[in-house]
Amino acid sequence: MAEQHISSLTYNNVFSLSVIDFEKACTISKPEQIDTYSIYWIKDGKGTYSIDFESYTFDGQVLFFLSPGQVFLVNSEKIKSAYKLSFTSDFYCIQTHDKEVACNGLLFNNVYQTPSIKPNEQDSRKLNAIIKNLIEEFNNDEAAQYDMLQTYLKQFIIYAVRINSNFKVVKDDTETKLFKDFSTLVEMNYKTMHAVSDYALRLGVSPKTLSKHFKKAGKGTPSNYIKKRIILEAKRQLLYSSDSVKSIAYSLGFNDAAYFTRFFTKLTSKSPLLFKKEQ
Repeated sequence: MAEQHISSLTYNNVFSLSVIDFEKACTISKPEQIDTYSIYWIKDGKGTYSIDFESYTFDGQVLFFLSPGQVFLVNSEKIKSAYKLSFTSDFYCIQTHDKEVACNGLLFNNVYQTPSIKPNEQDSRKLNAIIKNLIEEFNNDEAAQYDMLQTYLKQFIIYAVRINSNFKVVKDDTETKLFKDFSTLVEMNYKTMHAVSDYALRLGVSPKTLSKHFKKAGKGTPSNYIKKRIILEAKRQLLYSSDSVKSIAYSLGFNDAAYFTRFFTKLTSKSPLLFKKEQ
């Protein structure tokens, strides 16, 4: 979302609510790397956003969920009404038993799923009520403001998770559980572990069994999953660091920079330097 003519309410630089109440077409021609957790609620508008180099076109109401490190680009937009909620991990820390609404739950830090949901009119009314409470609390200097703001933010995220569940049937079977456990391990170890066999060992299954469950869940192959995560991080570093290709290769667990270049080129059809030049 273009940051022009937006009024914002902020609490100690750890939580903010931005409000847009105008119609304006605009384009951000250069990708930006997100540095906070962000929720974009487009109440009335249309456009195309690029998130981690994937395009998402919308028309009408939509909620987008972005995590620190993700790459965001506005290809086009015409927004009449929208909100943006931004917060740091220090402000919103949820216990492990609340995993669905945590920062590593269903909505955030999930680079392999579409980072958006579409609320209906009833959903919109409930989200509006929470936004109204947030605005009132931002303008309130009474005791425990921090706790109240955090509570309303959690309510917003909980309801968004419920909306998400309405649109997507979540299966609780062996394939789904194994996929979730695998994706968590990849997120933690993709810079140092590239072999499917290493992840299979951690999960207590054979590589063949892991691949079989992936196929049943319709998730492609474990190998491609790992490669996709490595490539995504490589793209981010190429755009937002001054490190050389050699340094980036080493940071991603490649001892041979030339091999990393071949790996990147094979999967993206561009060399690392060409990718960086074209962005």
